[in-house]
Order: sequence, then C-alpha cells, then structure tokens
Amino acid sequence: MKKFIHGLTYAVLIITALNFTSCQEEFEEVGGEEQETLKASSDTADLIINTSTNDGSFDNIVDGASCFAVNFPYTVEVGGIVITIDSEDDLDFIEEIFDEFDDDEDILEFLFPITITLGDFTEIVVENRQQLIELAEDCREGGDDDDIECIDFVYPITLFTYDINSQQTGSVVVNNDRELRRFFIGLEAEALVGIDFPVTLKKYDGTEIQVNSNAELARTIEAAKDACDEDDDDDFNDDDFDDDVFVDFFTECDWFIKEYKLEGVSDTEDFIAFAFDFDEEGTLIAEDEFGNAYEGEWSFEFTKNGLKITLNIPELMVFNRVWFVYKIRENIIKLFTGPNNRMMLKKDCDDEDDEDGEDDEDGEDDSMISIEILNNTLAECEWIIEELELQGEDFERLLGYEFIFKADGVLVLSDGITNSEGTWKVDMNSDGEPMVSIAVMFETELAIDWTFIVDDLDGEGVEAITTLELVDADGFDTELTLQKVCDDNAGDDDVAEIRNIMLGGQWVVALFDDEGENETEEFDGMDFSFSNFNQVEVSVNDDPIVAGLWRVLRNTNGNLQVYINLGVNAPFDDLAEAWYLTELSNDRIKLVYEDEEVNFKTLVLERK
Repeated sequence: MKKFIHGLTYAVLIITALNFTSCQEEFEEVGGEEQETLKASSDTADLIINTSTNDGSFDNIVDGASCFAVNFPYTVEVGGIVITIDSEDDLDFIEEIFDEFDDDEDILEFLFPITITLGDFTEIVVENRQQLIELAEDCREGGDDDDIECIDFVYPITLFTYDINSQQTGSVVVNNDRELRRFFIGLEAEALVGIDFPVTLKKYDGTEIQVNSNAELARTIEAAKDACDEDDDDDFNDDDFDDDVFVDFFTECDWFIKEYKLEGVSDTEDFIAFAFDFDEEGTLIAEDEFGNAYEGEWSFEFTKNGLKITLNIPELMVFNRVWFVYKIRENIIKLFTGPNNRMMLKKDCDDEDDEDGEDDEDGEDDSMISIEILNNTLAECEWIIEELELQGEDFERLLGYEFIFKADGVLVLSDGITNSEGTWKVDMNSDGEPMVSIAVMFETELAIDWTFIVDDLDGEGVEAITTLELVDADGFDTELTLQKVCDDNAGDDDVAEIRNIMLGGQWVVALFDDEGENETEEFDGMDFSFSNFNQVEVSVNDDPIVAGLWRVLRNTNGNLQVYINLGVNAPFDDLAEAWYLTELSNDRIKLVYEDEEVNFKTLVLERK
C-alpha cells in the first residue's frame, strides 16, 4: 500500500495530539486494583477493531474494492494475456500492462470462482463477475472503509475478561489482527475487557510507540489514524501525488541508478554509478562515475494511466525517453517504457559524511553498513533458518536448522545432531551492497551469493541486528530469513519452562486445524517425543516412524516460538512451521501459525 507522506502530515499529527485531550468514554478500575477495563461498545474498542481490520486496498487494481482482498493464487486475463497472481508483487505486472498504452481500454477478467477475504477475515467464494461487482459497490472510491492502516499492533497481546461483578473470568493471548478483531466482535456490548499493558504499536514509518493505559492507547490510535494515505480509492494509477508534492519528492535528493535494462538486456553495470539531480524548474544534471556532468531537462505529467516522466539529455541519448512510473516507494522509483525497457532509481539523501557527499577519511561509505560489522554480527551468535524460499516456493526441509558462522570463514549447518561444514564470506557486490557468499556441503540450494536487506543500519552495532533478510544477488526469486539466537536463549526462564514441559513424556495431537479443515485424524495413534539436542521423534506403538527437529526460542519481537520440522513427507510436512505459542500448561500446548497470505493453522498437543 502506498503511504507516501508529505510535510503537512507532521503538523496534522501535532494538532491532532493536542486536541485529543480526553477519551470519549470513562475507563473503570476493577475491584480496587490497578487493572482498568473498557466496554466492548466503547469508542476505544471501536478504534481497536478498526486497527485490526483486514486491509483490502492493496489489490484495488484487480477488484476495485478496499474493504476486501482476493485470496492468492488466482488467475486473470488482461490485455489478452492470462496471468496467475501468486503474490502482491505480481500486481505490478498488471499495472505495467495497463500503463503501456494511453489510448486502450483496460479490461481485466477473473477466471472464476475466486475467494475473497473481508475486513473481518470472513472468506467468501465468488462465483461470477456480477456477484463481485455487488460486493464491491460499498467499497468503491468514497465508499465505507473504516479500517485504520497507518498504525498496527505488535503481538502478542494478553486480554482479560470480567463479569458484571468485576471479577476476572478468563484471559486470552491474541497473536494477530484476526484474533484481536474476532475477540472484540464476539463480545456483548456491555462486556468488560482488560488489556495487559504495556502494548506496542508500530506506525506506518516503522516507528514503535509503547502505551501503558486505555486512554494512552486511544490517543495514540486517534492521532495516527489519518497520518498516512491509505490509498482506499480505486484510482490505482495516481500514486497519490499532486504536482507540488511530487516535485518536492523528486527534487529533494539525488537519485542513483540501481537497475537499467534496454531492449531486455541488462546494462546495469554500465550505468550503476550514474546520479541524477532533478531541479524544481525542470532542469537536471546527470553525473557518471568519473564525475563528468551532463545537463538536460525533465518534465512530468499525470495521465489517466498514471505518472509519466520525460527525460531529455542531449549527450546521453540512451535516457531520452518517456518513462512511465509503475511503483513509487519512500526511496525507490521504478520506471518502464515499452515491454523491455526498465530503470530503477534509488534516492540518496545521505550528504552528512563531510557535508559535501564525500566519504570519510577512511574511504568507507558511511551510508552502507561495513563488512566488519556484518562479519562480527554473523559470528556473534547462532542464526536459525526461519524461512527459505527457492524460486518463490517454500523450502521447509531446513526450517529451524542453525548456521554457525565461525571467524575463520568456516560455516556449520546443524540440526542439533548432524553438522555439515562449508564456507562463508562477506563482501561488497558491484552495486556497492553487502552480500554473503555461502557454500555448504551437500546443500546446493544454499550455494548462493546472498544480498542483505537491512534497513536503517547507519552506525548500528552488532547487538542491534537481530533478524537478517537475504535475497539472491543474481535476481532470482529466492529469499532467506535468519533469526539471531545467542546462547540458545539460555537466560530466558519462559523458554526453559516450555522446554522442560515438552521434554517430559509423550504427546499426542489433540487438534490440527489447517485453514479451517480439521485434519486431526491424520495423526491418530501417533506419539510425539521431544528430546535433547533439538530432536523430536514420532512413533506408533513405540515403533519410530519419523524423526526431526524442534526448538523453542523467543524471537526478536519478544514472541515465544516453537519450531517443528519433521521432514517433507505427508502428513508431517504440514507441521513444518515456526509456530507461535498461545497456551501452555503441564498437559496441554496450543500453537498457532499465520502467514502474510492469511493461511491459518492451529496445533494442540496434549500429554499422553
């Protein structure tokens, strides 16, 4: 979702915060204790519900409705081309097709049936176009869409329920928006709810805010709810800029070429060092890697098919084209002209090194995290494989395995019992970005030059980096997410308690719900035994049938997770997840899993 903020936003936030001096309902203290409650029908409860509502505006280009989203995967026909949409990134291709010509009619047809998810996370199967149009009518531009998207809850959150006598009747831990919203929606209007503060919220810009009371929670949501453009209209091509805002955005900093393709051939290496300085008056200066400057002109226009930018640099004819914009982010702009010409520019506002854009005396570019810091970061602790995608497909065989990056360049991949050795090396690629080359014996899938995706690491120390996201440096759809774990969470009493409980005896599957399908019977008669060194074994009548890996850790968000990996064969492949722990006793463990595609699973283990 586009959430580009211009300068006026900060003034709006300050004014809103000053005006929001009181809550719209009174909060009660329970039984003389410090725990305060709120009514399920209160204004604060409404703010909580709207903040946890499912956002459906990211795919308005296909459904024109911001109050629901179409579930992946689905197939559409656009411009005579049949496309399968597997992820949000695929929507960019549809926009490219729409934007390619100004004088054609953009028509998109679904191959029905499709499934949509509403704001309350209810799923509906849509059988035809007319049914989809009727469902979308209330969400079109100017329609009713109350969800709050500029701020989000950080989970888990513990909630308490109380009866009319203000006596606590229960508690629940919610781990995502769906659970939080359904909890409040399921309450009677006069029901009383307590929140276990402090609660953390994350704003659209990544800023986290901690609140300690109901009133503070209400003020924070109220102040932030209109702080960004939620893009709830269906004019997907406008990129939500007016002329003045776009000029400010485009001219405030220099832009460097990150990717350049001409007639389908990558010329990135030839132009990677080019920088553009766009002036408000329509002039520009392009500078190559040798410091040669070339003057030119630029202009822009908002058309019905989106924003287009015209470049004219007499001495650099290769750039002299009309470029259509198909994606804008806070510091990235992607352009194309025709089906085979692409250019991606990255904004660089870092001019504070020597106040003239030069590097420091040591010759290092301070805008990029150093190789030394990354070397120290990787070697500091173990790193758990939280997610691995190869060519866009989940590769779960190595879920929960740990990497040990040794200082001498030796790499160890371990499941707790078996170790495989390899090598690793951190270096800078041709784009000046840090990457790590990995090679592990017998694990060819990992033999990749990985580029780090790390935000805001200027001056960060080793201890500040707790999660690493890496992508294939060669541009293939391959991603690796690693979770930092030091001393195996040895000092965490909760982790130790969970491990001790799971180590004690055999467990059976009391419930396995896979996206609404009860598949518990798949594990009938099976006993699960968790042992030391992260090993788990499944047996039937004391005869082992499969073994694998398990581990308990607290992730960087403070959430307790239980990794289970019993291999890729059915039915055990469905259990291979980094589960969130939501309920624990000596005889019962409840785990849940939910991903960005709203795949929801529940696993309940009970002691035999």
